Amino acid sequence: MNKQVRIYDTTLRDGTQGEGVSLSVDDKVKIARKLDELGVHYIEGGWPGSNPKDMNFFDKVKELDLQNSVITAFGSTRRSGIKASDDPNLNRLIQSGVKAAAIFGKTWDFHVTEALQTTLEENLQMIYDSILFLKEQGLEVIFDAEHFFDGYKNNEEYAIQAILKAQEAGADCITLCDTNGGSLPKEIEDIVKDVKEKVSTQVGIHCHNDGELAVANTLSAVRAGASHVQGTINGYGERCGNANLVSLLPNLQLKMGYSCIGSDPMQELVSISKFVHEIANQVPASNQPFVGNSAFAHKGGMHVSAVLKHPETYEHIKPEVLGNKRRVLVSELSGQSNLMFKAEEMGLTLDKNDPKVKEIIEKIKEMENLGYHYEAAEASFLLLVKKLLGEDITFFELDHFKILTDKESSDELTTEAVVKVKVNEEVVMTAAEGNGPVNALDHALRKALGEFYPVIHKMYLSDYKVRVLDEGEATASKVRVLIESSDGRNTWSTIGVSGNIIEASWHALVDSIRYHFMKQDEELEIIKKDTVKPPVGVNNH
Repeated sequence: MNKQVRIYDTTLRDGTQGEGVSLSVDDKVKIARKLDELGVHYIEGGWPGSNPKDMNFFDKVKELDLQNSVITAFGSTRRSGIKASDDPNLNRLIQSGVKAAAIFGKTWDFHVTEALQTTLEENLQMIYDSILFLKEQGLEVIFDAEHFFDGYKNNEEYAIQAILKAQEAGADCITLCDTNGGSLPKEIEDIVKDVKEKVSTQVGIHCHNDGELAVANTLSAVRAGASHVQGTINGYGERCGNANLVSLLPNLQLKMGYSCIGSDPMQELVSISKFVHEIANQVPASNQPFVGNSAFAHKGGMHVSAVLKHPETYEHIKPEVLGNKRRVLVSELSGQSNLMFKAEEMGLTLDKNDPKVKEIIEKIKEMENLGYHYEAAEASFLLLVKKLLGEDITFFELDHFKILTDKESSDELTTEAVVKVKVNEEVVMTAAEGNGPVNALDHALRKALGEFYPVIHKMYLSDYKVRVLDEGEATASKVRVLIESSDGRNTWSTIGVSGNIIEASWHALVDSIRYHFMKQDEELEIIKKDTVKPPVGVNNH
């Protein structure tokens, strides 16, 4: 049987100290439910002595029927000069109704004398009294030895005295904290080994990421004997964050052989990572290890060819065990293998011996040289391939469009677009106002095409991005426009590049509409309105 490592999640407390991260009580309850499903052993809900929100959380979380996790409250040792039983923060831990509490205490003599401004002996007594008081109330107590590694390196004797005092008081676990996040893996490993020789209590590890080593340091501590691991989902936390549980779990369980959460929950890592990002209103990092969208994305032609034969050539772990999937990107670095994989993924049948395959690859490279970026616009990529294969995915043709912008003194800016298109040999011209030229073009084109393709009303633009490609040309620079569209069920991205931002936007806009029509055509066959079409040239504005 694999050795057990108990997982302690502090996303709801330490994680919320990260810049830009704020969770409501309901948010915290939702995340707690997901963490329980993941199978973490402890969920640190907050510090009931610091704010009403956290105490409210402890009231609400009691309504959850948690199967795997113990809700834990966080606090500190008693204040200097008072009894533990009189300390309001310790009493709030008890009032929160939790079965386990984590309290931090100073183990670095510098902090004791300068931050707490008390004596070294009094600090040891504060640690002892606080743990003993909570144990007498029936709580499981985890002692977070704050700044332990810095304390050990500066005054080893006192740092050890502090954790021995915690053990004497009955602490169930002593967690060694790299609070400033500046230690190195070898230091962590050596110090944890020394601690393991001096204490009989379970040893835990809590690392911050200021040196980009929180995960590495945590793994080193476990290798040295720590069996309690603290961290946050996605590495949220103060300054540079905490040890990322999303990276720690697969490393510990799948690579080092420790038992953490079971194999089935491991397949939910991608899902819970995205869920927490969404609840916290944070943008997921595409290159986040294990769960990021790019974690198993392959671009170089030789790499793709090898991966398709033997995935282990360029993948350190199977993406499916984490709930992720392999992606093959198409770019100017693409080879035949990229194109064949991507075509199959999109439902296209290509013969690798067909001369058109080489033509498609060369066209992609030519377009990427112009500034196109098909990795981020797979809908435009599919349209391009279908066009080069000779498929008719036009649906409509542009005759011309005009953009009229009017600004008089302090009056508001008004923009109107006039669009003339040909559909099934019929020509229709419409005009519409909008919030800027692209919005006006979108409205006018929808009006023109709505008579022929009512399904256009089911789609909408959900995102619009512009990037300048050659800044040295100043206002004459070429721009890349990325448009994301949705029909409420699916989303797709399209691209346009030009020295004129309106033309670039037009190309991306047209691709988004053509892609929507094509997908609808494949699914159902587009229903065309069975009414008399407007006479050629009629202005429907």
